[in-house]
Formats: sequence, C-alpha cells, structure tokens
Amino acid sequence: MKGLLSRAPGGPETLEIGELPDPTAAAGEVVVAVKACAINYPDVLVIEDRYQFKPPRPFAPGGEVSGVVESVGEGVTAFKPGDRVMGNTGMGGLVEKLVMKADNIYPIPDERSFEEGASMLLTYGTTIHALIDRGHIKEGDTLLVLGAAGGVGLAAVELGKAFGARVVGAVSSEEKAQAVRDAGADDVIVYGRAPFSKDESKALADQFKEKGGKNGYQLVYDAVGGDYAEPALRSIGWEGRYLVIGFPAGIPKLPLNLTLLKSCDVCGVFWGAFAAREPERNRANIRRLFDLWRQGRIAPRVTEVFPLEKGGEAIAKMANRGAIGKLVVRVAD
Repeated sequence: MKGLLSRAPGGPETLEIGELPDPTAAAGEVVVAVKACAINYPDVLVIEDRYQFKPPRPFAPGGEVSGVVESVGEGVTAFKPGDRVMGNTGMGGLVEKLVMKADNIYPIPDERSFEEGASMLLTYGTTIHALIDRGHIKEGDTLLVLGAAGGVGLAAVELGKAFGARVVGAVSSEEKAQAVRDAGADDVIVYGRAPFSKDESKALADQFKEKGGKNGYQLVYDAVGGDYAEPALRSIGWEGRYLVIGFPAGIPKLPLNLTLLKSCDVCGVFWGAFAAREPERNRANIRRLFDLWRQGRIAPRVTEVFPLEKGGEAIAKMANRGAIGKLVVRVAD
C-alpha cells in the first residue's frame, strides 16, 4: 500500500510517497481503508523529531482519519466490512490502509462526509476535555481563545458558546477574525506577530483586559504559547483557569507571581493521555460531542483538501500558521 512517509528527520519537503506492507487485523482490531486524514500541529513536530514520542521510521504522519472498514479481527462485533468510520490514531494516518483498535473508532453519521469525519475527534476531543474536565466551564463564564481560527481554536469557540460562555477569540488577521465571528464568537481581537517588546506585550495585555471586562476571563484557552501567553495570563480573572493546549509560537515562560496574585490555575491539557487513562470518561465526552454535532451546534470547518501526494503542502501550511479551520488530505476516493 502507498503512504506519505518520513524516512529522516526534516520538514514537510522531506516527505515522499512510498510503499508499506498491507496491514492485517489482530483480535480487537479493524483494518480501515483510509479515505481522508486531517492535519494537526503534532504532524509538524513529529516529522522533525520534536514531538513527545518518536515513531520508528519510515512512518506516515497524520493523527485522525476516516474511511471504510475493510476487515475485522477476532472478537470485533460492533463493526463490519463496509461501515463508514472515523477515529484518532495518534500517528500513521497518511496511508491507504490502517489498523485501528475497534474501541478507538466511531461510525460516521450518514449525512457527514469523510472529510468532516476525519476532522472531528482530535480538535473537539481535546477541547471538550479542556473546557469540561480541566477548565470546569459553566454558563456565564468569559472565555478567551488564543489562535481562535485554527482547528482547536474554532472548536473552542463553538463549544464555549454551546456551554453558555461569552467567547472572545484572538487571531492574527482580519480574515481569521471573520472566520471566528462566523463560528459564533461574541468578540474578536486581532493581535500582531510576535516577538513582542516589553511595551508591545503590555499593550496586548491591555487589549485582552479591555475585551475581558472588569472581572477578566474565567478561562483562557491557549493553543499558541510564545509571547502571547503572558499577556493572556495578565488578563485572567480571580481563580481563573489557564488551559495549556499547544505551542506553535514557542514554549512560554510564565511569571508565576501572577498565579499567586490572581489565585489562578495553570492547567495542562493532554487529551491523548486522558483518553488512554480514562477511556470511559473520554467516550462520554465523545457521545456529548456527537449530540452537539447532530444538533448542528458544532461542525468541523474543512477549508482546504489536498491529494495524498501534496500532503506535505498541508503540513507546511500548518507549520506557517496559515490554516483557517481544518486542512484535510484526501487519501482515496
């Protein structure tokens, strides 16, 4: 079978189409003929050996897929060949066929496309875990979302609104601001490009504070990091929760005196580890997502689709922070 492979550490330009052995399903597993694979920021990091783990090469990036069940292993009764499914695989998705644990896949609703199915679980799974389990969001909270036009950012805007929060989205361009407004944000901030001087950092903090109101933000959802983190932390309210999602702008160093002065929490969000450690709680979150999806209150926004041979271009666009919504690679028709 074909795949878009990383054979040595490097950027998206080092990826190449190659051959891998066809997989077979062991007990509790299914083989999925992959139709679509969504691109996420971990795909940028893993091919450069900068992610939390380093898969043995050659490997295919791509952490969430959709497709059709081709075969099932012993003991699998929930799925059969021909079923349309989607799931999170961690890595390895940019291939024609993929082995997945049956417990990690879900049926795609009949009215939804493979591209939408491939774009659902990682971004919304991360975000519902962040807001519910780590952030304890409640109706009436004010939520600041950094990087609000990306996949996880738009998910945070939609879920924040679904859970009754006032949502302020922060982005780097007017084009992205419009996408965030379209997703339902109550207000939008357009910030400049880092790095920031001390005065520029203070100005951004003041901008965040102005939109947050007199009580500040009860929740900050930080999918950006870098020089944006400290100004956001300065705008958080008393006993607020600062949710650490990712670092495309770099890993920040936060002044911890601010956490004392505001009696606030800095909360790490590692959805993959949560899903592995607490599968039942994770599946309950996923069921809640499917209910909201069915009601039309959330929906992945697929903005670009790339063929498999141009999957590296999708990863490059993600690396350059040029993505709005979800970028998807169409693996097969």
